[in-house]
Amino acid sequence: MSPAAHSGEPECFAVVTGGGTAGHVLPAIAIMDRLVGAGHPAAGLHHVGTTRGIESRLLPPTGFASTRHDVIGLQRAFTWRNLLFVPKLLRATWRAWRLLGRLRPRVVVNVGGYASMPATFAAFLRRCPVVVVSYDQRPGLASKVSARFATAVAAAFPDSPLPRARTTGAPIRREVITVDRDADRSAARAALELPDDRFVITVFGGSLGAKALNTAVAGLLERWPDRGDVCIHHVVGERWVGEMPPPRWPSEGIMYRVIGYEDRMPLLFAASDLMVTRAGASTIAELAATGTPAIVVPWPGAAENHQLDNARTLTDRGAAVLLEQHELDTDRLAALVDELRADPSRLPEMSRRAHTEGERHRGDSLIRLIEEAAR
Repeated sequence: MSPAAHSGEPECFAVVTGGGTAGHVLPAIAIMDRLVGAGHPAAGLHHVGTTRGIESRLLPPTGFASTRHDVIGLQRAFTWRNLLFVPKLLRATWRAWRLLGRLRPRVVVNVGGYASMPATFAAFLRRCPVVVVSYDQRPGLASKVSARFATAVAAAFPDSPLPRARTTGAPIRREVITVDRDADRSAARAALELPDDRFVITVFGGSLGAKALNTAVAGLLERWPDRGDVCIHHVVGERWVGEMPPPRWPSEGIMYRVIGYEDRMPLLFAASDLMVTRAGASTIAELAATGTPAIVVPWPGAAENHQLDNARTLTDRGAAVLLEQHELDTDRLAALVDELRADPSRLPEMSRRAHTEGERHRGDSLIRLIEEAAR
């Protein structure tokens, strides 16, 4: 019998670790959600993240237990904050070692990012199996380091450079996997109060927003003031809300809604005719899983420009349109939207190809691999 059982606590099946941004927190939540769907009690799952991340907002509504450590990332440019990296990492690893000693999980699942490292190092010291989930086409530093001593690596894409990798698809929430864009469209628009008779464009620059996207869309409002056939739902990032044009809602001309953060993404995948997004791994996987046509604009500041590699998993297959940031302006964005609308077969074909590409993300291979490692 485990120590948890002796103490009356629920037995811990998995600790899922990683956080900071929604790009790491949402995959962690998705994995725990899918484990519950596979029959593992929610009380036997525990998230470990950072005190500085968006997990403080996203985890509490899920009901999953969570522990947050004070840890920071290593900056690529020289900065005094890097002097704090090692002391904070050591302190957080010690606390994670104590936490794992109390919980005795059967497996630790690493979803990447600096917030995942303390619990992963602690799992290695505790000789607890580790599964590294790598959902970028080009793995990040934390995934590369963790994979060296991981039991297994769950890779979103084939040909992963990491050792012991198995292609499993990316972790996606059940409510995203079950989106049916044809059947759910009208209900989703009603729930979001979006017009049923307009071409709906959702612009989403990730949880922090994207200034380049925001600027180009602001230009569209000046370009298309009388477009009574278009509605833009713009997720700008909370820090940019005050810099954006005011909403035009309702309007006989172009309709425009601006919001800082959006937690109703499954509805938006069903409601949108077209998305304009960054190319974070989770976004790319969810576009594919739902078959949502998109113009993807990779963030050029991502480590090793990995968002460009992510984008090409769709764009090279005709499942999305690539627009690199150095080409992005209002003229180019407007021309692309009009070009896509002018060909009645283009968007449905993009949707079909994206949905085909998303098949591996909708499966259960990732959960099966985690269960195998736990055994």
